[in-house]
Amino acid sequence: MDREFKNLNVWISGVKFCKVINDLVRGFPRIEDFALSSQIRRAVISVPSNIAEGCGRGTGKDLIRFLYMALGSVNEVVTQLYVAREFGYIDDDRLKELDKELGEIGRMIVGFIGYAGTRN
Repeated sequence: MDREFKNLNVWISGVKFCKVINDLVRGFPRIEDFALSSQIRRAVISVPSNIAEGCGRGTGKDLIRFLYMALGSVNEVVTQLYVAREFGYIDDDRLKELDKELGEIGRMIVGFIGYAGTRN
């Protein structure tokens, strides 16, 4: 699958969501620069990065393993957004929007896992 990952809607969505999160955390207090802001940025970047890395691996089994890591990163970002809400950095409406977008990315990853599993 090699470099074809750049044509995958799930990868494109993941990259675009990185921008959304980056813009969001810019509004967090500076005290969070090396804590929650940094952690959430790393987690969200892991989503498309793991998809790309899995596509570059030699086997379908490796692809699936990396897709599960991407899915884990989606869940990590969701958790961090809920923490941000608890800290008062985002409101409930924004959290619902972001959670919905992440849910869609997660569903796309699960679909890709299913597709990759049939190709083994």
